[in-house]
Amino acid sequence: MQRTARTLAGIVAGIALTLASVAPAAGAGTTSSPEPGSVAERAGQVAAVTAATGRGKNKGTIADIAAAMQPGWNLGNTLDSTGSDETSWGNPRVTEDFLDQIRAQGFKSIRIPVTWSQHQGGAPNHTIDPAYLDRVEEIVGWALDDGFYVMINIHHDSWQWVNTMPTNHDAVLDRYSDTWTQIAERFKDESPRLTFESVNEPQFAGSSGEAQELELLAELNRVFHGIVRGSGGVNATRPLVLPTLHTGSDPAQLNALAGEIAALNDPNLIATVHNYGFWPFSVNIAGYTRFNAEVQQSLTDTFDQVHSAFTARGVPVIIGEYGLLGFDRHTGTVEQGEKLKFFEYFGYAARQRNFTTMLWDNGQHFDRTAYRWRDQALFDQISSSWTQRSGTASSDLVFVPASGAVAAQSLTLNPNGTSFQALLHDGAALVAGTDYTLAGNELTLSAALLQRLAGNRTPGPADELVVRFSGGVPWTIRVINQETPVLRNASGTTGSFAIPTSFTGDLLATMEAKYADGSNAGPQNWTSYKEFAYTFSPNYDAGTITLTPEFFAEVNDGTVNLTFHFWSGDTVTYTLTKTGTTVTGNP
Repeated sequence: MQRTARTLAGIVAGIALTLASVAPAAGAGTTSSPEPGSVAERAGQVAAVTAATGRGKNKGTIADIAAAMQPGWNLGNTLDSTGSDETSWGNPRVTEDFLDQIRAQGFKSIRIPVTWSQHQGGAPNHTIDPAYLDRVEEIVGWALDDGFYVMINIHHDSWQWVNTMPTNHDAVLDRYSDTWTQIAERFKDESPRLTFESVNEPQFAGSSGEAQELELLAELNRVFHGIVRGSGGVNATRPLVLPTLHTGSDPAQLNALAGEIAALNDPNLIATVHNYGFWPFSVNIAGYTRFNAEVQQSLTDTFDQVHSAFTARGVPVIIGEYGLLGFDRHTGTVEQGEKLKFFEYFGYAARQRNFTTMLWDNGQHFDRTAYRWRDQALFDQISSSWTQRSGTASSDLVFVPASGAVAAQSLTLNPNGTSFQALLHDGAALVAGTDYTLAGNELTLSAALLQRLAGNRTPGPADELVVRFSGGVPWTIRVINQETPVLRNASGTTGSFAIPTSFTGDLLATMEAKYADGSNAGPQNWTSYKEFAYTFSPNYDAGTITLTPEFFAEVNDGTVNLTFHFWSGDTVTYTLTKTGTTVTGNP
């Protein structure tokens, strides 16, 4: 596919950007530029990337390039879609204007996951549809023109056919080799700001165990490395990204990849892992509704292990995907304040260890039609964490009873290295000693202030306060009038069952399910606390709590006792009776 003059200009700009990121400016005279597309220009590109990612004594340059990629964003559920084209999973076609909008959000790199299998012929050549390869090149070119560092890969192919390697070794290796040979050839003269990732979340089925899987991944990474390096052009020194098994962070996975990278003896390699936090918190199961000390320590320990395996040894790390797993089902799976605390700490912990981070976004975060963040407060916290810490608090919720006496309430502030500056209402500072008191990090809101904010006490959101710290994003406290929720009788089937619910201002945190004998009911019965959005889901607008077919698929006939835990601290019990596919419920 012919490159436009605009794209060629982007390549030249990319070379300059790469060089600027890894070397001090040199004082010298100017020279005339070669003609775009000429042999001289191509040679200049190769020389530039060699200088930017060179071998020998220039050991730090690959780390500088990885650092220049911070922060990054994923173009998820687009070219990685497994349907007929990039719109098959519901996202619109990518445009130059859309990529401009993403660049304007402050991202410096973009990971473009690509699934090739449905656009690829069979053996012996496994030819990629030229039109599809053209489309990938077009989007890559637009991103490079915007100044992005760009990463492309083999994505869902990992579970579609690469995973059969234990039982179909030669055929998989042939297809993998053919695929990367074609990609490398198409992009071998592209800007050095383009990186290749060997395979997304590598996994294997039918293996003899993890030892064999680690060997198979090492083989794939070696083949990938040899094909790309042997294809010439900029590929001779292009930064390459190698994943751990499953892109996980278990010590065996990290150590295996560290050994591979050492054996390849190539200073232009980057390690990648993915991180979605402590799993029970990430999907809201087993009662992990809060970003507590255990959840934080899990993230700290994982990052320390990754740092020790790679960064401390001079191998840069890209966290190629991060977020919360529950977002794929419901962005409210984790309560707002708790998710903000997670992302605040995640960004800080990654920055302390010099990791490059790439936010996973399959369309649930940045609206690709309206060009805005669906949750601006969440993005404000994420983007702030790239450079600084923000203060938080034990909660962002204060519930005031919709009737009866109003009492003072306290929250514990977490300054995170900042200091308290003011408590604001509608932009005006409230009065210490009257509206609130601060003893150490204990912030107490006076009864008089809460009475005033509660207004007519109608159940639901009443008002907001803002805690301003000396740095970072302010912390918003939502004041909510609340009564104990009321659940009503319901009937339905295992395929369609919803409990009519008057939430009366409250918010659902989690649900427990137990049989009459006290044993745990439903999926993942090692815990009584069920997974948010997978087994149950509140709909505040409709006034219902839905129990999903996935929940009932693993529930025995008979009685199931449910306990709904709300963020106010209230709990409500409810009884189900399941007979075949028929379900009834009553409070």
